[in-house]
Amino acid sequence: MEKNNVIKNKSFTFALQIVKLSQYQNQDKKEYVLSKQILRSGTAIGALIRDLNMRKALLTLCINCVSLSKKLTKRNIG
Repeated sequence: MEKNNVIKNKSFTFALQIVKLSQYQNQDKKEYVLSKQILRSGTAIGALIRDLNMRKALLTLCINCVSLSKKLTKRNIG
C-alpha cells in the first residue's frame, strides 16, 4: 500500500473489516442476504476511490496535452 495516500489506506482497512464482518455474519449467524449486501456496499468504496484517482490522472493528462499543444502552436507561429 502507498504510504502517502491516506484515503486509499483507510478504505482498504475498512474493506478488510467489512470482509471479516461479512464472513462472521455468513458463517456464525447464517445471515446470507445481509452479509452479501454488507460486503457489496463496504467494498464499493474502494472501487469509487480507484475510479476517482483514474479520472484525476486522465484530467492531468488532458491538461498536459493542451499545454503541449499551445506550446507547439506558439513555436510554429512565432
